[in-house]
Amino acid sequence: MLTESEMSEQYRLPYTLRGPCADTEDMFLAEVPVLPGCRAWGATPEGALQNLDGVAAEFVASYKHYGDELPEGIVSAGELVIAV
Repeated sequence: MLTESEMSEQYRLPYTLRGPCADTEDMFLAEVPVLPGCRAWGATPEGALQNLDGVAAEFVASYKHYGDELPEGIVSAGELVIAV
């Protein structure tokens, strides 16, 4: 069984996705508004979101590493699966 320190935490992060335009250098732009500066680009919506996944994980890891409190709007998420 994993100890509490070995378990990774999951977070529910609201994001926005913008289509290609001059402001986004004709790429899709995905960002997490509650994490200032947390954004990623991609040639497709899926690519932008995949890139954002890694960027957001690094943002949260940095907050935790430096002992900073996570911004409001980030919801710790998880689910409990049981068999009866």
